[in-house]
Amino acid sequence: NASFICEKLLETGIPADRIITIHDSEKDILKEFRSTFRKFDVIVVSGGLGPTHDDITKTCISKFFKSKLVLDKAVLKHVKSMFRRRKVPMPQSNIEQAMIPDISISLKNTGTAPGILIDKGGKVFCALPGVPHEMRYIVEKSLLPYLKKKFKKRSGKNVIIQKTLHTVGISESLLFEKTGNIDEITLHRKNFDISLAYLPHNFETRMRLTVKAVDEKTAMKELNKAVKKLKERIGKYIYSYDESPLPKVIGDLLKKKRLTLAVAESCTGGLISSKLTDIAGSSDYLLDSIISYSNKSKVKFLGVKDSTLRKHGAVSKQTAIEMAEGVRKHSGTDIGISTTGIAGPAGGSKKKPVGLVWIGYSDKNITFAKDLYFTKDRLRNKEIMSKMALEILRRKLLKINV
Repeated sequence: NASFICEKLLETGIPADRIITIHDSEKDILKEFRSTFRKFDVIVVSGGLGPTHDDITKTCISKFFKSKLVLDKAVLKHVKSMFRRRKVPMPQSNIEQAMIPDISISLKNTGTAPGILIDKGGKVFCALPGVPHEMRYIVEKSLLPYLKKKFKKRSGKNVIIQKTLHTVGISESLLFEKTGNIDEITLHRKNFDISLAYLPHNFETRMRLTVKAVDEKTAMKELNKAVKKLKERIGKYIYSYDESPLPKVIGDLLKKKRLTLAVAESCTGGLISSKLTDIAGSSDYLLDSIISYSNKSKVKFLGVKDSTLRKHGAVSKQTAIEMAEGVRKHSGTDIGISTTGIAGPAGGSKKKPVGLVWIGYSDKNITFAKDLYFTKDRLRNKEIMSKMALEILRRKLLKINV
């Protein structure tokens, strides 16, 4: 929740200075309220607005602002209608969720607990439910519009915009090295500042550009210049400039090139296919998916040779190649990709350690397989192996060396 809230606040020109996590103690919560209200213009609280005994945030807010809790009839009507739609009786405890401090305004929620906003002494205090999708709804529909209106006349570099460039399969250090002279990108001038942060996570590295400027026109101009410089230097590693996930990027490429795809998965257990089918319209290009977990299924459904499995094993270059070629021919698609590996935590050896994966690729012109080595964590391996299979496919579609 904190990450999302900070990101959205920054878009309004309000950078977060501090993130605090605190347990359900009235004494500690009130102490924190006193401290933060003295120091900051905007305070956003998440969690503790539910109907159970440990949800004490609203009581603490009422005590801190010396206000009474009063019934908000519109909120109560909304809560009752939710239970009617679900065709279940409404517990008495949910009525309590329609009670808000008398100095506050309620912010409409998709759930039962409204957001609470208090504007006092030029400062904004907002409490949000902890349920992530409810929190996001209130932030975007109510809190951000309120803050933009209230703080629109601030002076200085009050326009802040960000853009995140997404890469996968290249380390943070290598990406930094290939970026070159960072001082040509991270500029600090009288009317704008540009900063660049590298954010690695699970074999992906996001590059986040932040521009602070005196006006939106200057901010966008300088942001576009910085993006252009990065694109010139490391463009082939960047799969998304607009928050599009990798499977969508691949889907768009396949549709643009009018190509079809089939997938054969062993160690990834259908995860690649799941990611691809998360995208609406994927049936236009993804025609087949086979989870060939056993050797028998590799032979039966993909045409992998018994002799290949006996001689080289299931986790091998030869098997990955035959899987990719087999699924392509079986399905009648333009491209076939495959994965076979050792996800772990058991099953590895000196020759074939846990984390080894062979990713196969096949089209009418070329068939090959590439080996990669990852971690000893099974679920993390499956995630990374899936990402890298998709990244290899992306690079082939764009004619980038794999």
